Amino acid sequence: MTAILNLAIVLAAAPLLIGVINKTKALMAGRVGPPLVQTYYDLAKLFRKGTVLSSTTTWVFLAGPAVSFVVALFAALLLPLAGTAPLAFPGDMILFVYVFALARFFTTAAAMDTGSAFEGMGAARELTFASLAEPALFFGFLALARVSHSLELSSVLAVSGTAWRSSTAALVLIVASWFIVLLAENSRVPFDDPNTHLELTMIHEVMVLDHSGPPFGLVLYASAMKLFVFAALVAHVIVPRFAHPLTNVAATLGAVFAIGVLVGLVESVMARLRLVRVPQLLITASLVSAFAVVLVLR
Repeated sequence: MTAILNLAIVLAAAPLLIGVINKTKALMAGRVGPPLVQTYYDLAKLFRKGTVLSSTTTWVFLAGPAVSFVVALFAALLLPLAGTAPLAFPGDMILFVYVFALARFFTTAAAMDTGSAFEGMGAARELTFASLAEPALFFGFLALARVSHSLELSSVLAVSGTAWRSSTAALVLIVASWFIVLLAENSRVPFDDPNTHLELTMIHEVMVLDHSGPPFGLVLYASAMKLFVFAALVAHVIVPRFAHPLTNVAATLGAVFAIGVLVGLVESVMARLRLVRVPQLLITASLVSAFAVVLVLR
């Protein structure tokens, strides 16, 4: 039952999170903007369209969107969205990180399968930035494992009020570091601009230029779910866990949408960084997370 509830939450709420971000950006710019449910309309339209496939592509081209979609759903089962995680075992936080690495492998492989130089360029940037973002995630998990005395993701994310009082500085550093990782992993400003259409500056969007119809719909849906999962990861560190499952769901959704508003504010007040500055920011996130480990080990 918990597994079904987790999947239902991610499938239903992930497109709404994109709408919250876009609505926040529109309000900051003094515009009305698209409706909150615009992403649902876009997905429905894409799933009704036909698919155009290049004669040079292979099965790898279609495997990229499919694997990304399945991976996002699987990652949701590792999180305690409704209070408990449907899949929980010691060391599952390592699986959480590398299951997204599997999706990234197939996404970049699908991009290179087209033989496009632009998509190959985006794939190289995606892998470079991801390799710099992963240490920040691992250092954060290591610090939380020390605080919770557990190696199980569901227990690691169950940060109590006592932990916040005793390790406030470390937890604040983890939240800040993971928020930077969230922006990088989901190709948001200042790392990438999801609305740009200039190939020389795109990272994630340039890798899916040749997808159309239902495969492109899966790409957009998987991206929305990945953003939701990473926002939920950060939210679980901030929001305490409650005894009643529905209270947990409401608190998690509230925190996730609040993070969506924050992402919209960041994208409204910041510009995209120069490519040479991106590694510096990601390394800073890793150092901040590593400093959190030092604080909990003292």
